[in-house]
Amino acid sequence: MSHDNPLLADDALPAFSQIHPDQVTPAIDALLAESRAGIAALTVPGAQHDFASVMLPQERIEQRIAHAWSPVSHLHSVADSEALRKVYGPAEEKLTDHALEVGQNRDLYAAVQAVADAPGFSALSRPQRALVEHALRDFKLSGVALEEPARSRFREIGVELSKLSTEFSNAVLDATDAWHEHITDERDIAGIPESGRAVLRQYAKDKGLDGYLVTLKQPSVQAVMSYADNRGLRERVYWAYQTRASDQGPDAGKYDNTARIEQIMALRHEAAQLLGFATAAEESLATKMASAPNDVLAFLRDLAARAKPVAQKELATLREFASNELKLDNLEAWDVGYASEKLRQKQYALDEEQLKPYFPLPAVIDGLFGLVHRLYGITLRPRDGVDVWHPDVRYYDVVDADGRIFAGAYIDLYARNGKRGGAWMDVCRARFDDGAQSQLPVAFLTCNFAPPTEGRPALLTHDDVLTLFHEFGHGFHHLLTEVPLPSVGGIDGVEWDAVELPSQFMENFGWNREALDLFAKHWQSGERLPDELFERMLAARHFHAGLFLVRQLEFALFDFLLHLEYDPAKGARTLDVLEQARSEVAVLHPPAWQRFPHAFSHIFAGGYAAGYYSYLWAELLSADAFGAFEEHAANGGSVIDASTGGRFRHEILAVGASRPALESFVAFRGRRPEPDALLRSHGLA
Repeated sequence: MSHDNPLLADDALPAFSQIHPDQVTPAIDALLAESRAGIAALTVPGAQHDFASVMLPQERIEQRIAHAWSPVSHLHSVADSEALRKVYGPAEEKLTDHALEVGQNRDLYAAVQAVADAPGFSALSRPQRALVEHALRDFKLSGVALEEPARSRFREIGVELSKLSTEFSNAVLDATDAWHEHITDERDIAGIPESGRAVLRQYAKDKGLDGYLVTLKQPSVQAVMSYADNRGLRERVYWAYQTRASDQGPDAGKYDNTARIEQIMALRHEAAQLLGFATAAEESLATKMASAPNDVLAFLRDLAARAKPVAQKELATLREFASNELKLDNLEAWDVGYASEKLRQKQYALDEEQLKPYFPLPAVIDGLFGLVHRLYGITLRPRDGVDVWHPDVRYYDVVDADGRIFAGAYIDLYARNGKRGGAWMDVCRARFDDGAQSQLPVAFLTCNFAPPTEGRPALLTHDDVLTLFHEFGHGFHHLLTEVPLPSVGGIDGVEWDAVELPSQFMENFGWNREALDLFAKHWQSGERLPDELFERMLAARHFHAGLFLVRQLEFALFDFLLHLEYDPAKGARTLDVLEQARSEVAVLHPPAWQRFPHAFSHIFAGGYAAGYYSYLWAELLSADAFGAFEEHAANGGSVIDASTGGRFRHEILAVGASRPALESFVAFRGRRPEPDALLRSHGLA
């Protein structure tokens, strides 16, 4: 095949500088035609039906498509443009339709079933058997057993959902980029520390303006909502941020996701019922650890029963403090972050600005690399000359203890226009070895930190440090897999309510003195984080843990109830369900015009539909897993223990979805997870 189109080149890494929007459609069309021809060859009468002749060719076909689509999808998230949007949406719809076409191919299903039924199936390796089992499950979830017209309708729904998901995400990005407030009088940003002001100055400079520019990018929102004495400014930022892409706020109706949410929910419910599930929530559990909706609801409500009384006490204390100390007799939603930061400073004499100088981003990266070297025996070595999409991006080879290049990672850490907010890890290349050729795993690791400013490096908050560790936890799950079959290697195929285990596990090291000593050093003096400051940081670790937990429970319960209780006759009832969830778990009730669901990309444009509870479910696993390292330290060893780290790598990270996540946890921990581990991690046990 011609390599004039870089998306069709079978190179180890994408040629980002050579990728242009007009290449996307011809590349996808060519690859889908190639895929159809390849699948037809697998299903001709008399074709051999064994693992090598049925399963491996499918993995090759899927990897060919992934090679082209992965960089395109990534560019859509980190370097968006009108030209790319015009081709991205239609191409994604074609890919979705093709995936459903393959998932409904009964001849291919019969071929895979023949592999499962063959006498030699039990002799296959565990990853090989898992690949077959997952494929058979996914055929059923793609509607392979449906008859017309349900069969075609299911495919139509899949394509339409793909389109709506992209439109939802685009609307959130556009609404985020659309709003800003130009400030020239320093008195209007009183209270915001110099690090925050530097970011706002840089935003203004980027637009050719003097003074400061407040935006809806996360570093700006955080600076204003936590520190700005100007209550009116806090209210305006809250109003703009919490009404993005909705029928409310400064751009009311312009980017409104209301109709998209209604359509998404209706289509998900219809698709689930076509497959024989009562609701979209039940369908979602087919690929999760939780086995039934009641398991999820009982888990969330049990947590709420423990956390809500704590949150109520915390809120009462905050209200009293805000009234007595800040003269805020009526604590509004836009006051909470500000008042909380003031109270935290008073109770613990701890200000995030005191910590920031000890977390310069270059040092944090070096310390993180040193930590995983001690835990897993790997080295991240920078490689120059790699083609990237922005000058800020860096590429690293992951080198194993024996000197082999084991994997690779692109790291893109700073917020900018055209880049989706938040932090995430995504797959660029998957580990694959089909006997003829091998492919190393490569990850995209993306954050949105405030960039460096004149005269100083990027300085992170401690929360930023935890975010960085979290995403690298996902990254190492992908990069350190030893399963050579992409569909069950790394993060792919892992139960969604377990996929956050490695990421949340890594966050624990951000609270450990021994780990912090690898990187927490003042950016100017080189002085390590003082013991007295560290002790105050630890003391404040569980500050407002109840309020944080009930907020997460609100998100999780809203998401699950929205999918579980959907009634076609009544529609999504989004705001009613949100109020129902809040009545159960929340202690803070925002203004009636708040529209957080309209920018809730996790569930409407990501993979967390009826699965946001996964963050809490997996946090239980991660807290219990980290307990093994703490136990080693309690017996006189180091928490950064190579032996325990090696077991975690071998039993959790290396095996991917080649076995159920619970089996992997038990193999590492020697027992099933203990429920109280989650409460202990929040200081609520």
